[in-house]
Amino acid sequence: MSQALDPVTQHHVRQAARALSDEFAGVFSQETIERYIAESLELLGPSRVNGFVPVLAHRFARERLKALAQTEELVTKDMPEVLFVCVHNAGRSQMAAGLVKLHSDGRIHVRSAGSDPGEEINPAVIDVMEELGVDMREEFPKPLTDEFVRAADVVITMGCGDACPIYPGKRYEDWTLDDPAGQDLETVRRIRDEIDTRVRKLVSDLLAHEGVAK
Repeated sequence: MSQALDPVTQHHVRQAARALSDEFAGVFSQETIERYIAESLELLGPSRVNGFVPVLAHRFARERLKALAQTEELVTKDMPEVLFVCVHNAGRSQMAAGLVKLHSDGRIHVRSAGSDPGEEINPAVIDVMEELGVDMREEFPKPLTDEFVRAADVVITMGCGDACPIYPGKRYEDWTLDDPAGQDLETVRRIRDEIDTRVRKLVSDLLAHEGVAK
């Protein structure tokens, strides 16, 4: 564990590791859990997580471990998986992920990540998503990891070039969209609506194929 963390934070991080050990008992070893917690702390960076170190490290490590368990077929994958990737994971990819959750009624699992994660979610993005009833106040930018790509059935990039590794058997798309960073609320709202149109089609396609598969 990073010695840069104060003793109280280190204690809470250890508690987070124990919680993950309980959740993934019989799936991953204690050593794997601790390694993922340590890596997640390093990937998030102290400036990004500051006082929320234990909570965010726990959430990030948990999603990485879930993705790893799926790709190694240690747990059953019971719904389609979508990964959205943009540069900062502070605007476009976060909106897309929130809209998939809204329109899929929990029947599609979605993750988002950034090739160069920002410090926080764009406040204008939070505002325009709240207009649709999507609360993004607890979301945070996350770095792109290999587990997320490997677990996804569909990988959608938004202005981040060749950041994603290519694996066979996956559906890859690149959505050309304006970056909401630094834009006024009306422009961010327009970008949200463009994403919403694409997301509705994606959700419809994935759930239709899921129905055929069943």
